[in-house]
Amino acid sequence: RSNRELLQAKWMFSTLKSPQLTRFGVKLTNWALKLHLPIKWILKETLYKQFVGGENLESASATAANIYKYGVGVILDYGVEGKTDEAEFEEAAQSFIEAIKFASGKKHIPFVSIKVTGFARFALLEKLDAGQALNEEEQQELQRSITRLKNICSTASECGVMVLIDAEETWVQDPVDQMALDMMRIFNPQKCVVYNTYQMYRHDRLAFVKNNFEIAKKDNFILGAKLVRGAYMEKERARAKELNYVSPIQPDKESCDKDYNDALTFCINNHQHITTFIGTHNENSCLLGTQLMQKNNLPNNSTKVYFSQLFGMSDNISFNLAHVGYNVSKYLPYGPVEDVAPYLMRRAMENTSVKGQTGRELGLIEKELKRRKL
Repeated sequence: RSNRELLQAKWMFSTLKSPQLTRFGVKLTNWALKLHLPIKWILKETLYKQFVGGENLESASATAANIYKYGVGVILDYGVEGKTDEAEFEEAAQSFIEAIKFASGKKHIPFVSIKVTGFARFALLEKLDAGQALNEEEQQELQRSITRLKNICSTASECGVMVLIDAEETWVQDPVDQMALDMMRIFNPQKCVVYNTYQMYRHDRLAFVKNNFEIAKKDNFILGAKLVRGAYMEKERARAKELNYVSPIQPDKESCDKDYNDALTFCINNHQHITTFIGTHNENSCLLGTQLMQKNNLPNNSTKVYFSQLFGMSDNISFNLAHVGYNVSKYLPYGPVEDVAPYLMRRAMENTSVKGQTGRELGLIEKELKRRKL
């Protein structure tokens, strides 16, 4: 990072420290984008520059090549979600396939991340999650979505690239989980190609990870477990309150941390059947991951365990882990500003809602600026 980039990051994280200012900014941005007001340049010079790799595969690849000089790979993430018609779904699915083919043979791009709501209608998944019967037209629509996912995973398997299926909101997550397990049965018998994402800020996910492990053992495939804390906390709590049901979110951060570390311990201790993807900015969880690898006699570069942090955050973790030989990849979204806007809004809200995260980033940036000045 150049001095100028660090100063820009310092300004941005200083702004994100204010929950009120961030919430207002997110609402204002969403409103302005809906009305097609000319604010893309503001996003591009702030959140976009910090958290996004570029507008297309070529620019994202240049970013990837730059950080791979230090042993850190990337997870390509075409930032598309929440589309509504079949033409857009087909286009998104082809973009994921294009990214996989682009990553083929490139050691610095071991993963491509996909979002099911990029190529399947949200309302359809919501209906499935609620257990409602689909009419004939909806059943055909569902089959098209499953076919798109299967084509994506098949391409990944042929190209030697791993696929991370992103988590969604709880009210559409069940069908996504089922699709992920179905793809693992097909593509993970010998090696881990497909991963599902487990959001450990949900109080039911530790049991769910263990349940999926039993399914994987019974059906003879490798479980790909991408462990994250989660990205929809504010939205989940607000919906639970509005609709008067028990919130799926952990009661406090300590409970979330405990379940995350328990899931991490369970997965690495069962590495014969599970490949673990440690997606976290928590130093203690990363340290635990390295200790569990040593305990299980797994070398630093074992392909049974991968570490990851978001591009633009926690460089102190990513680059130090990579420096001593662990498999580390930065989550690197790319795409036009309007397509990655929902992702950027989540990043803004998450930095505000997760205790201490923004302050930690800001403190590290200030420390580095001071070191350079001296």
